[in-house]
Amino acid sequence: NNMSHPPSFVLSSSNRQPCLWMKALLSYTVSHLSTAPIKLITRLLHCLWQVMKTCKKMGIKTVAVHSDVDASAVHVKMADEAVCVGPAPTNKSYLNMDAIMDAIRKTGSQAVHPGYGFLSENKEFAKRLAAEDVVFIGPDTHAIHAMGDKIESKLLAKAANVNVIPGFDGVVEATRVILCSGGGGKGMRIAWNDDETREGFRLSSQEAASSFGDDRLLIEKFVDNPRHIEIQVLADKHGNALWLNERECSIQRRNQKVVEEAPSTFLDPETRRAMGEQAVQLAKAVHYSSAGTVEFLVDSNKNFYFLEMNTRLQVEHPITECITGLDLVQQMIRVAKGFPLLHKQEDIPINGWAIESRVYAEDPYKSFGLPSIGRLSQYQEPINLPKVRVDSGIQEGSDISIYYDPMISKLVTYGATRAEALQRMEAALDNYVIRGVTHNIPLLREIITHPRFISGDITTNFLPEEYPEGFKGHQLTSEGRRELVSTAAALYVSAQLRSQRFLGNLRVSTTPQEQRQWELCVELEKGSHTVAVSRSGSTFTVSDTHTHTHTHSGVEVDGVTVEVSGEWNLASALLPVTINRTPRVLQCLSRDAGGDITLQYLGTQFKVRVLSQLVSTLSAHMPEKVPEDTSSILRSPMPGSVVAVSVKPGDVVAEGQEICVIEAMKMQNSLIAAKAAKVKSVHCKAGETVGEGDLLVQLE
Repeated sequence: NNMSHPPSFVLSSSNRQPCLWMKALLSYTVSHLSTAPIKLITRLLHCLWQVMKTCKKMGIKTVAVHSDVDASAVHVKMADEAVCVGPAPTNKSYLNMDAIMDAIRKTGSQAVHPGYGFLSENKEFAKRLAAEDVVFIGPDTHAIHAMGDKIESKLLAKAANVNVIPGFDGVVEATRVILCSGGGGKGMRIAWNDDETREGFRLSSQEAASSFGDDRLLIEKFVDNPRHIEIQVLADKHGNALWLNERECSIQRRNQKVVEEAPSTFLDPETRRAMGEQAVQLAKAVHYSSAGTVEFLVDSNKNFYFLEMNTRLQVEHPITECITGLDLVQQMIRVAKGFPLLHKQEDIPINGWAIESRVYAEDPYKSFGLPSIGRLSQYQEPINLPKVRVDSGIQEGSDISIYYDPMISKLVTYGATRAEALQRMEAALDNYVIRGVTHNIPLLREIITHPRFISGDITTNFLPEEYPEGFKGHQLTSEGRRELVSTAAALYVSAQLRSQRFLGNLRVSTTPQEQRQWELCVELEKGSHTVAVSRSGSTFTVSDTHTHTHTHSGVEVDGVTVEVSGEWNLASALLPVTINRTPRVLQCLSRDAGGDITLQYLGTQFKVRVLSQLVSTLSAHMPEKVPEDTSSILRSPMPGSVVAVSVKPGDVVAEGQEICVIEAMKMQNSLIAAKAAKVKSVHCKAGETVGEGDLLVQLE
């Protein structure tokens, strides 16, 4: 165990000595499984990383399946063998059971770990594996079927004396809506009136059919302002079942989790025990055997209601591993082999606190995160920091495509207390380098530093309540503006000084003595700052001699002095500095000869322009670019495929009327008209692939 990381890989619950069963299982796998590899089939690469790591630790060989576009993926390189199962579309590769079964036969694989992707909860796939005497590392087909159907699972939960949400217990035939199978927030809509119900039915059924091959829907009462808290369960084939404490997953956007933590700040020991016991009751009622998760909605009075059971490993399982010391993948493999659980309920601890941030290739300024695609031109994980874990399946040079989930990684931090875990998460986000795609680190950092989140006062409505006008990034205070202006000025001067030297010497021998004071103009947002900069070694002193602002907020007092010191390594992706004795880690994302600098500060990107006094005076005479009139055009807000186009040239549309539907990374998005107008031209058709910013429809 490397204690620079959270204790998620420790094999004993006490964290003091190795489990005896591990010695026996390792001996068995070396002699009986080493020539017959376990087969790994999910495309969710951040899961494969953990599964393969555990298999290697247990001496089990692995085989990865991949689509043709994933031929160079990290999981393919990690595996002992790899088999291509088809082209990029999921129904032709990762959901193609015939191709995957052929891969199993070809490699002689004895078992399949499905991760938490496409076929992980597919009973037909589990049946086909059983028919060929291949072990499915997960529950049996009965449990998958019972818990995979939301209608049947609700009835079974009732029968097992588990609290359930009031609602209609049958299949909805007309336009009433919630998804019957599937998950991940896909196919789910909230309907407040008849029109929204009809619209939600259409979009939800299409998403369900596309993602899960099942377009049946059900309807339940909408619980307003709930918390989403889930219980991790672990059961074997001998009737033993445990609950491994809870995970708080209330921070969500579009019903998909963004930040999770374990344990929850909200639960008291009595409620935790009651939820855990009901989760175990349900697991035993369906003869569950493997790791699984029972999800609950919890209201402000600590009343809790069964939501669903996920019969697979969850994305957020690492935070449970951190606070319990158990490797859940290892436990799943062990259970699948037929071993009984070694732990009793009283053995399961809550040691410390763990937080997970889901790092996505998404634009957080668009509906809290619309997908982004591109190639990772630079990628550096913050794993050098203590007690930081990153589960990812990508590397520098990897492509983020429109075909799969946009998650880049799961960033996990661990601490003895929640405050310590949050502090480490803040540092990890600042030190995480992702270039080439738009990512959601600005949103993640704002969430974990938000006073309401720090206090633990959260619900599933946290994001829309705190950002009713949408996420706008970090809002600079007067102090923050001074820090950013001063750092930009110091960086500009450092670059100027470096450009005067070659191999440590001045480029021109007759150059006069090196300059030590500068008068600069720094433009940030709508403010212009005249600053005086002086240098002593690696420390810059920046004085704001005059500030012009065009807003009523953030006006600074003239004459404030800021000291900025650092190594000023302009080739490094990270820019660690100390500002008035406060350590900060910024990132310089770009800078050019014209003085334009883009800095990532407190998670958010800020565009700064630093000019000499003369250039600043002359730039005032430059013409400004007139912004495009976006009310008359509709551009794609994300890369994806066109599912439907509802208008044609000459049609008259009303404000808010649907123009077309774009599907991106398994989510369907309805695009509407910004105003009432006549359609001038249509530049897309159903089935086409479009990029972010592509012109779709033009209005008169």
